[in-house]
Amino acid sequence: MSQAALFGAEPLVIVDDEHGRFAYEPALVGPERAAAWFATLLADIPWEAQRRSMYGREVDVPRLVQHYALDEPGLPPVLGEAAREVIAHTGVRFTSVGLNLYRDGRDSVAPHNDHLEELTEGEPIALLSLGATRRMALREREPPKRAFDIDMEPGSLLTMSYATQFHYDHGIPKTRSAVGPRISLAFRVRPGGKAGGRRYISKRSAP
Repeated sequence: MSQAALFGAEPLVIVDDEHGRFAYEPALVGPERAAAWFATLLADIPWEAQRRSMYGREVDVPRLVQHYALDEPGLPPVLGEAAREVIAHTGVRFTSVGLNLYRDGRDSVAPHNDHLEELTEGEPIALLSLGATRRMALREREPPKRAFDIDMEPGSLLTMSYATQFHYDHGIPKTRSAVGPRISLAFRVRPGGKAGGRRYISKRSAP
C-alpha cells in the first residue's frame, strides 16, 4: 500500500518536539502535474556535475545539481510554478531552490545537515520530490537517536523545521534496487534574501 493511500490527504507529522518538526505530505502535487514538471526539469535544466575534496583527494559528487534564486530573471517557469505552489501551501516566503538529480540507485547524498549560516534563523526547509520514489533517512544525533525512513513519492513534500538541523541528519542512501531518476527541489529562505552559493551540505557529510 502506498503512503498516499495509507495517510490520505492529511500530512504525516513524523516528529514534533523540542528537537524540531518533520511533516510529510504524499500528494501535494497531482500525478500528471508532477510528471510534467519532472520531464521538463530533466530535459531543460543545465545540470552540473561537481567534484569535492574528501580525505585528501577529489571525488565525484554522486548526483547532478543546480541552484536558482527565486527572484532571478532567468528562473525556469516550471520552478516558478512549483515555488508558488509550495509557498502558497506552507505560507513561507522561500527565496531559493536547490535542485538535485539522482540518476539511478547509485546516486545519493550522505547523512548531513544544512549549513546554518546559509539559512534564515527560524525558517523551515521544504523538499518537493519528483520522478522515482527514493527513501529519505532521518537520523537523530543524540539519545534516544530516533530513526525514520520516508519513501519520498512523486509530488510529495517533506518540511523540516529549522531546529531539526541541530538535532538530525537527513540523506538519500544508495540502493541496489532498480530505480529511475528522481529530482529533489529544496526550497530555503536565505539570509538577507540572498540565494547563496552552490553548497548544499555540511562539511561533516560525504558524497
